[in-house]
Amino acid sequence: MAKGKKRKVAPGDVASNRTASHKYEFLDKYEAGLVLQGTEVKALRESGAQLKDGFASIRDGEIWLYNVHIPPYGPASRDNHEPERPRKLLLNRKEIDSISGRTVERGLTLVPTRLYFKDSRAKVEIALAKGKDRFDKRESLKRKDQERDVQRALRDAGR
Repeated sequence: MAKGKKRKVAPGDVASNRTASHKYEFLDKYEAGLVLQGTEVKALRESGAQLKDGFASIRDGEIWLYNVHIPPYGPASRDNHEPERPRKLLLNRKEIDSISGRTVERGLTLVPTRLYFKDSRAKVEIALAKGKDRFDKRESLKRKDQERDVQRALRDAGR
């Protein structure tokens, strides 16, 4: 892979959180809209957003996204947005109630996994996740290695 090029999960993704799948076990995934300012949308279209340290939490019956870095938009010098401000997520009331009921369980958290555009609207995929133990991380790495070896053997056998 060339330096400076980051691998993305799917074509059309603005940003993806690949470390989240290593740290967490995903139980459910939800698609949510984002409340953004104009300069944030333009900065997202230029890409460069970072989800690595991001998380979501429920406050006053609404879900908010924290620590997601959207860089300032260059041409909008003085009218720029704050790069790591909290952003409101747009979900149905039924989904919010379901998520809030499940996050009460011990060890569950909301983690952003993807940031992308669907039609012309910015969307974020958040996952209801449970933290992995160190043993689980080693086990999942071992399983990945085994799957890779099997795929390599199948590919070589087909030649």
